[in-house]
Amino acid sequence: MFRHIIYSKSDLFYQSHLTSFLGRLPLVFPRNCMIHKLSLLDPTNFRPFPEYSPKKPTIKDSELVYQIASTIRQRRSEPLRRILRPYESKFRSDHLIWVLMNIRNEYELVLNFFDWACMRRDPSLEANCIVIHIAATAKDGKMVRKIIHDFWTKPNLDVTLSFAQFLDKLIYTHKDWGYNSSYVFDVFFQVLVEVGNLDEARKLFDKVLNYGVVISVDSCNLLISHLSKRSNGSEIALRVFRELAAEAGICWNTASYNIVIHLLSRLGKIKEAHNLLLQMEFRCCAPDVISYSTIIDGYCRDGQLQVVLKLLEEMQMKGLKPNHFTFDSIISLLCKSGEVSDAYMLFKEMLRLGIHPDCVIFTTLIDGFCKIGNVSDAFNLVHEMQNHNITPDLITYSVVIHGLCQAGKMSKAEELFGELLDKGIQPDEVTYTTLINGYCKEGDMKKAFLVHNKMVQSGLTPNVVTYTALADGLCKNGEVETANELLQEMSEKGLEPNICTYNSLVNGLCKMGNIVQATKLMKDMYMAGCNPDCITYTTLIDAYCKSGEMSKAQELLSEMLHRELQPTVVTFNVLMNWFCMSGTIEDGEKLIEWMISKGIKPNVITYNSLMKHYCIRNDMRMATQVFKRMCSERVMPDGNTYNILIKGHCKARNMKEAWFLHREMIEKRFKLTVASYNALIKGFVKRKKFSESVQIFEEMRREGLVADTEFYHVFADWHYNEGNMDITLEICDEAIEKCLLAKSNNKENL
Repeated sequence: MFRHIIYSKSDLFYQSHLTSFLGRLPLVFPRNCMIHKLSLLDPTNFRPFPEYSPKKPTIKDSELVYQIASTIRQRRSEPLRRILRPYESKFRSDHLIWVLMNIRNEYELVLNFFDWACMRRDPSLEANCIVIHIAATAKDGKMVRKIIHDFWTKPNLDVTLSFAQFLDKLIYTHKDWGYNSSYVFDVFFQVLVEVGNLDEARKLFDKVLNYGVVISVDSCNLLISHLSKRSNGSEIALRVFRELAAEAGICWNTASYNIVIHLLSRLGKIKEAHNLLLQMEFRCCAPDVISYSTIIDGYCRDGQLQVVLKLLEEMQMKGLKPNHFTFDSIISLLCKSGEVSDAYMLFKEMLRLGIHPDCVIFTTLIDGFCKIGNVSDAFNLVHEMQNHNITPDLITYSVVIHGLCQAGKMSKAEELFGELLDKGIQPDEVTYTTLINGYCKEGDMKKAFLVHNKMVQSGLTPNVVTYTALADGLCKNGEVETANELLQEMSEKGLEPNICTYNSLVNGLCKMGNIVQATKLMKDMYMAGCNPDCITYTTLIDAYCKSGEMSKAQELLSEMLHRELQPTVVTFNVLMNWFCMSGTIEDGEKLIEWMISKGIKPNVITYNSLMKHYCIRNDMRMATQVFKRMCSERVMPDGNTYNILIKGHCKARNMKEAWFLHREMIEKRFKLTVASYNALIKGFVKRKKFSESVQIFEEMRREGLVADTEFYHVFADWHYNEGNMDITLEICDEAIEKCLLAKSNNKENL
């Protein structure tokens, strides 16, 4: 969700300076145009640069030039406009070139005098080119680029005519003023590419090649980089790269390879990109951290974790330190795979190496924790983020709010939403709709509509998703008629109900037990041109299963398959849950085989249903087999998996297994439920393993959870017998506060 594109350093440089230039040109370096020229790089074929023979000054002109040159040399802090005022009326464009010939070795004087001359009249092309060469000799690249760029960005410039004249003057002045430096032609090529005159860039390449000047690799990188960003320029960029290397012997540098590796990775050709990485060293070009990070990012997007880990190891063996792009890609992959604890460990390693995480990395981890239901750690990461002086953005807040809503922690979600507003961050439709959906799932429709009203007052327009969330909440509360009225209002605003909207109504009717009406609505969907999907059928199949009408559920499944709707894992989970609840677990096992045969991978909920019912049967051998199979299929266990198995093993008195699963659960940062803690304590107390039971009891207290009343008595007695009076009194006070008073308050409320 939260992905970065990794560019090479040169790519980032070009990206910040270049504009989208290729759209206007039908011609991009014709095939073999440069290749043919470069293959003929024989010094005997080179044309010599022409001799520079400027117009000769008259005696009167020579005197004026001498006076101006002497005056500007002798000045101290006076501005040129003041000391040269006596000469202004006599000054012509030819005088500019003659004065430059006198002061050419005094670079600061050249620039000041050129600026003075430019304020009076536009300098000639010849004068411009002379100053460009002088700036190049002085190694003032910025000035070279500025003069060329200013010329080529003039309004109403006749590109074709100006190019021929400009290049001719640059070549004409090169021998006397350029000291055989080809740098100015490189910059000229770059500027032409930057402003989009690619056809002229091609002509420049060809013409200077006749004089033995080859455009540099860095400038060619610029061309490839720009081509790669063009919608239809990727293949041309790859072709230019391959041909120049294969046929012309161009020695590409690391930046060149990085641009092409990034391009291939972006096109999904990650293996080809990886092969290019391997070829770099054979061509005496060492890959850098950008090269490896780009390949790693490509494999991460392809979900190939093992290849990524090998590349990371290879990278470190070569002394290359991973950067935050590298870590971001791997952390994102681990989070998507559900291996959030490993992602967090990698995050800690990143901090140990002194690499500073950014907002994206934090948000990726926060989203990962939210998706596995570990909202408390997600919340802690928000605070850790602020400790690193990184301000959470709207996406970060929206992710945490969504996680809190999914976990049913609406007061926390509301608190965070308020914090977002206090910091001046304007929520968008997604944030508001997330909060509305959370309240709807809690059945608190009053607050859901209050948030809806705030959304409208803030100038945002509720969309179909917002209305669907409200309709879904009303349906779950049994207010199907009100939901229909809301959808009528939605239609009046020009919003058409989508499949999700209809599914909410179907679900609401099924929850009310009105399956007949829900089935009728499904038929109406076909009439409205909105074909029921897998969710519609699954909702009705679930309703029929719960009402014990398995024959109708099977009919719907057959109809679904007949309409070529592929059942999802949720459909099978509905059937799995029914088989298990009805005691036919063996049919549940067969269902898994059928799922796999249909190309549907069972998820953690499928396996959890099966394990739960084996645990209820006290058949821990089969429950463990299901767990092992689940892990072998690379389906990551969640917190519910561990809680099911811990309670099952405690019930079967397999306390060693329960203890091991408890430790593994803590390492993976999952949270034990109150029932799991109580089961562990009860199991250890029965086995008279008091040290373990005390440890579990203290851990439970640290988590803010309340144990069964009987255990407070047990541990108060145990600490009393051990002589720990302070702890004994503390436990007694806690038992009175959390057990006896809470129970008394509950009775009063009744």
